[in-house]
This record gives sequence, structure tokens and C-alpha cells, in this order.
Amino acid sequence: MSELNLILFGPPGAGKGTQADRLREDFQLPHISTGDILRAQVSEGTALGTEAKRFMDAGKLVPDEVIVGMITDRVADGDARDGFLLDGFPRNEHQADALAEALSSLERHLTAALLIEVPDDEIVRRLAGRRVCVKNPSHIYHVDFDPPKHEGVCDQDGSRLLQRDDDREETIRTRLEVYHSQTEPLIGYYDESGLLRRFDGTRGPDEVHAHIRATVATLRLEESL
Repeated sequence: MSELNLILFGPPGAGKGTQADRLREDFQLPHISTGDILRAQVSEGTALGTEAKRFMDAGKLVPDEVIVGMITDRVADGDARDGFLLDGFPRNEHQADALAEALSSLERHLTAALLIEVPDDEIVRRLAGRRVCVKNPSHIYHVDFDPPKHEGVCDQDGSRLLQRDDDREETIRTRLEVYHSQTEPLIGYYDESGLLRRFDGTRGPDEVHAHIRATVATLRLEESL
């Protein structure tokens, strides 16, 4: 079976998490989140985890080379032998270069970069409309798409609903600015290398999933030829 080494990127709120879960099931690929890797290695006290913790405790960003080292270790695991779905990395062109170098050292390469595109105003509408139960944060509503029966009150336990600080419009706009300045240049980077595949994230989750699944299935077929 040919490898499927994929990265998934797009603006915050584009639905990457939903699509990553579905692709993981469709193609039996491990979903590699840099945040999860970082927490696991710090918790396990690995050499890279210990180094990362030193930076985190000092309030500094973990250097790219440490993150790339963790990713390299992870994709070398047995469950990633036939491929992986990387989410949250790379975030800029320098990291993309480092990732390509790391994969080359393993005699592997990226199959595709999957981009979910959603306009800023739609992202703001999606995220700023979320309301979360103060008693159970897993009870989530949306003022437009999934409103509670009574405004501001959780249907399941009657607790108050609130808007999280990171769901406020000004915070979302700031996150989008960071995405546009740092991560968006990856669109041209991967387009030039022929790896970019675009998907319209304004469509429903099922339609987006069907499009991505068909594209990835075609990629796998092409890789096996």
C-alpha cells in the first residue's frame, strides 16, 4: 500500500478538526497534532520533552527544531508507516522547509497539503456565535446554527451559557491576522511544488468531507501507480 503523508491547514474555525477525525477513520491514518505530541513528550519526560519544557517554563516558544524532532520521532512510529495526517504544523515557510528536510532524512515525502478555505467574515460568524455551558463545557450552542431553546440557558442542565474570551470577535480577528501573515504564505509555497489541494470550507461538513475523501483516494491511487 502506498503512503499518504498529508498536512491539513487553513484558518482557525475552518473545520480542520472535524475533517481530521473523519479522514483518520477513512484511511486509518494517525492524526498527528503538534499540541498533543508536545504534551505527551513533556509528560513522558523524553529528552525532547524536557528540552521543550525548559522553554515553556521560561514563557518562550518551543524552537522549531525541537518540534520537528518530535514530529520526526512520531512519523517513524509503526502506526504512521503507511502515512499520517499532520495538523498544526507547519505554520510558516521556515517550518515547511524543516519538515521537508526531516521527512527526506526518513526517505519519505509529503503526498499533499490539504487547504480548507473559509472567508474571514464566515470564520467570525462561526466562532463568535458559540456559547458554552458554564457547568459543562461540552454543552456547546451557536446563536445562529444551533441556538438553545431559551436564550442564554443550557437546554441540558439549565446553567448559564457564556461566550469564551477566545470566541470574542476582536480575539478572532487577531488570530486571523496571525494566520494571514504567517501561515497563508504556505498556500503559494505548496502550490509551487504541486502539493496543494484546495477545498471550499463554506460548504457543509459532509460535502467538504466527501470532496477531501475523493481527492485523497485519488492521490493514493496515483501514488501506487
